[in-house]
Amino acid sequence: MNIKILTPEYVVFEGEVNSVLLPGKNGEFHIMKNHAGIVSSLINGKVKLFVNSVDEAYAKNLTRENEKDSVFSYSIKSGVVEFNHNKGIILCE
Repeated sequence: MNIKILTPEYVVFEGEVNSVLLPGKNGEFHIMKNHAGIVSSLINGKVKLFVNSVDEAYAKNLTRENEKDSVFSYSIKSGVVEFNHNKGIILCE
């Protein structure tokens, strides 16, 4: 599935992911391939991307969570996610 993370200043990440873990108002939630369509607000926390690889152009914006697995994170203050048909966009600050 394809995820794009955008801030008002720049594109944080755009690419294929296996899944994404997001900080929602009622707790973290995981979006995986073929997830039902969703629009949700996001709160202060980490967006975690579970990926096979990250393009070097975006790697500088992300923090690697551990060396064993390909999990990268990006800290946000707030935002919104829209996901539909295996494409997601995360607008955040």
